[in-house]
Amino acid sequence: MSEARVAVAVSAPLYKTLDYRSPFVGGLSPGVRVRVPLARRSVIGVVMAGPFTDARPPEGLRPVAAILDEAPVLPAELLQLLRWAAAYYQHPVGEVVMAALPAPLRAGADATWAPPMRWTLTEAGISARTTLPANRRAQRAVLDAVAAGLAPAAGAARRRAADEGWIVETPCEAPPAPTVAAPTLTADQQQAWAAFDAAAPGVTLLQGVTGSGKTEFYLRAAAEVLARGAQVLVLVPEIGLTPQITARFRERFGDAVAGFHSGMSDAQRTETWQRARNGHARVVVGTRSAVWLPFQRLGLLVVDEEHDVSFKQHEGFRYSARDVACYRGAQLGCPVLLGSATPALETLHNVRQGRYRRLVLASRVHAAGPPPVELVDLRGLPLFEGLSPPLLKALDHCLEHDGQALLFLNRRGFAPVLLCHTCGWSAPCPQCDAHLTLHRGQARLHCHHCDYQMRVPRSCPSCGGASLMPVGQGTERIEAALAQRYPGRRVERLDSDRSRGTRALATLLDDLHAGRVPLLVGTQMLAKGHDFPRLNLVGIVSADQALYGSDFRAIERMGALVTQVAGRAGRSGQPARVLLQTHEPDHPLLQTLVRRGYDGLAEAVLAEREAMALPPFSHMAVLRADAPDAADAMAFLQAAHGSLPLAPGVQAAPPMMATMERRAGRARALILLQGTHRSQLHRVLAPWVLTLDGLPAARRVRWSIDIDPYDTF
Repeated sequence: MSEARVAVAVSAPLYKTLDYRSPFVGGLSPGVRVRVPLARRSVIGVVMAGPFTDARPPEGLRPVAAILDEAPVLPAELLQLLRWAAAYYQHPVGEVVMAALPAPLRAGADATWAPPMRWTLTEAGISARTTLPANRRAQRAVLDAVAAGLAPAAGAARRRAADEGWIVETPCEAPPAPTVAAPTLTADQQQAWAAFDAAAPGVTLLQGVTGSGKTEFYLRAAAEVLARGAQVLVLVPEIGLTPQITARFRERFGDAVAGFHSGMSDAQRTETWQRARNGHARVVVGTRSAVWLPFQRLGLLVVDEEHDVSFKQHEGFRYSARDVACYRGAQLGCPVLLGSATPALETLHNVRQGRYRRLVLASRVHAAGPPPVELVDLRGLPLFEGLSPPLLKALDHCLEHDGQALLFLNRRGFAPVLLCHTCGWSAPCPQCDAHLTLHRGQARLHCHHCDYQMRVPRSCPSCGGASLMPVGQGTERIEAALAQRYPGRRVERLDSDRSRGTRALATLLDDLHAGRVPLLVGTQMLAKGHDFPRLNLVGIVSADQALYGSDFRAIERMGALVTQVAGRAGRSGQPARVLLQTHEPDHPLLQTLVRRGYDGLAEAVLAEREAMALPPFSHMAVLRADAPDAADAMAFLQAAHGSLPLAPGVQAAPPMMATMERRAGRARALILLQGTHRSQLHRVLAPWVLTLDGLPAARRVRWSIDIDPYDTF
């Protein structure tokens, strides 16, 4: 057979595939991994198109060195999704394709997979269970274990049972459709369910107040899809939420459910990847990278807490898992269910435009509604480590009546600044335009931007004085204050410093759900859909920093965060209070949030965005560059700005330094692009990105493009 040409995606900063000559015409389908030469290296690639036997001769092309797979490891629909993502997010296609492969397969490991095996009783084994003499206890134990669906212990007894033909090892089949009875729906859930079709394509927003039973709705939809023999993908924003929602799905669907997140080992992630690809995992619950999993027959995509910023990848391949899920659902013609109590403004805009449907769960499963937010005016009040007398009084009352309280502050560490009272020195990060945060438990100063750390000095490095004092509050300081005020009471902290391991986090959440922790302090991790059934007091220590932030999304995020944290209280129907401390009680948008809830705030902010032509009423991209020298970053961006194609409806701001100009020892600058229509913006970006690496100034910088950025600083 004559040689042919194939197009291969390799992990390199290239915005196109590479052509190779292949003598293996019959075994090179798109989706197959190959080993190919690249410069002086040998790399793993994925065939994206071909083999071609057209007029372009393969002579002169470098040959494919080896085929690693007999059949495609990536199905055609996933290859199509990856091509779209590479084009839409303006990212090198090979790096996008490799994001859909687990680490061992990216390194060239064997992709063949066999389902797990299980022991079953034969007819002879069933008979032997009743006829074996009583003194054959070891063989009886083996047969009893297999009859109960358990794996018998390896050893002589199991070997004897297999040799006798009493037990045989057979492949496990894909778990069957669910049979567990579902609970009765509330009136709100019934009304929403009657309007939902789990077989109809399109995106549906399920907007439900916290505690309204959105997860039960997901379970119902999944059951319908599984009954048709299809698979379900459930995306959750953070690893901390994965064990909880995975447990809910496993209660209903058993071994049909698999998890997929960064807390798993490469081997565990590869196993889930294989189970999904081979149809063995009927439901996968995972974080954002799970959106790239191959499925045999995907029939439903669920994005829980769809508003959450964690669905956006901020480094490397910058994509939004929520938006990719919506595109994948449209590509497959299957439904996408977005769930949130505080939908993103882009999602609400799509509802208004008729692109998405909306179903509303206005009431909690229990009769009591979400507690109102009470503002505590901090002006002029004496504070105990940042806690006001009204909040302390509410804490006293809560604990006197055996309640459970949560204090929220979205700032970890003990204090954001260590200040010298004598000369005014305030521990700067030597690599960033930021202060070092004091972590008193570790006796360290820590930069939360570049991870620089140092020991806490005994005296001021500037004047030698001993008057070093922490300024401001972090979760560690609030935890210490509660321990001091309420000795003997268990106080726990839930933030990224404390919750390092999945097992430890699961143990803490179990204790919280059981009410064994009366006092909890934490960051935004607490707002990720957790259900604390005994919680009856929430104190929001401060949310003021969002009211005057430079990011145009700050108010939206603050409103969502406050609403989500407040929604942790009173979920079992018990009376509850939510107190929000502020120095800005008269701020109009804060008043809107308190009086009209998140919907009122969203309506007001959308009106502001429309007046200012900000997303979702326009579309954005950011070109970022960083270099050791600020002049190099600006020189590159000025050259890039000069090479930008002109187009109607697209504007590019002049190059500017980032709000935090220096981070991790590098100067950061950016160009902000804005287009009236998405298509106009992409017509400019596609040719522009291809020219950037060719600019002479590009050799001295690192640059990246961010489509639909979540922040612009």
